Amino acid sequence: MTTTAIIPARLASSRLPRKVLADIHGHPLIWHVWNQVSQAKNINNIFIATDSDEVKQVAEAFGASVLMSDPDCQSGTERIASILSQIPGDRILNVQGDEPFVDPVMLDGLINHWNTHPADLITPIFKINSYNELFNPNIVKVARAVDGHALYFSRSSIPHLRDYPQEEWLDHATFWGHIGVYGYQRSVLEKFYQLPASDLEPLERLEQLRFLEAGYHFQTFETSYRPLAVDVKDDLDKVREIFARGDK
Repeated sequence: MTTTAIIPARLASSRLPRKVLADIHGHPLIWHVWNQVSQAKNINNIFIATDSDEVKQVAEAFGASVLMSDPDCQSGTERIASILSQIPGDRILNVQGDEPFVDPVMLDGLINHWNTHPADLITPIFKINSYNELFNPNIVKVARAVDGHALYFSRSSIPHLRDYPQEEWLDHATFWGHIGVYGYQRSVLEKFYQLPASDLEPLERLEQLRFLEAGYHFQTFETSYRPLAVDVKDDLDKVREIFARGDK
């Protein structure tokens, strides 16, 4: 089976416009993501998907392959589905274009886990170990079954521990955070536009809920990698500081 990674790169981000071209240590943010993904051994092809001619020019200048998509796409998944006919591979990885430290070892582990735990979709998760993470709506939580498949994703803290005060929740349950990488079987994306409308997706603003509501099997992969996405200006400043200290 061949695996293709797609890095959606939208220039008009609502919370931090033009972030994919923001300079970090002499390179645009999107270069850092592409460079990290390029180091994964189990990925056969890599494309940046964008609706911006400017992003296309920048990405091609540093050697990336670029696919142009419709600017009206509402999510990274829709952006990929809209250009699926141009994408090779049996399995597609959606790697968020705002995670400059995305770990190639984690990506390889995810693909290896997918090989031994076949599923329609797969996504990495990490163990939450602080209350800041647990109650941060920007860190998506996932509840899962004993075989590892996802039962639900939410910006709320799930499960809710009715019989304990919130400051004790981490002492009584394991909570999982979601990392913004999705693996899809090609056949799943081929049916994307036939999926029924999702009631939950627009409420939580989580695109993966469309697949859960439609009955797809969504496997999870445990990793020690901790995501650091650039969502707002403070995140960008933090990433720049890490590079300035030489901690990368």
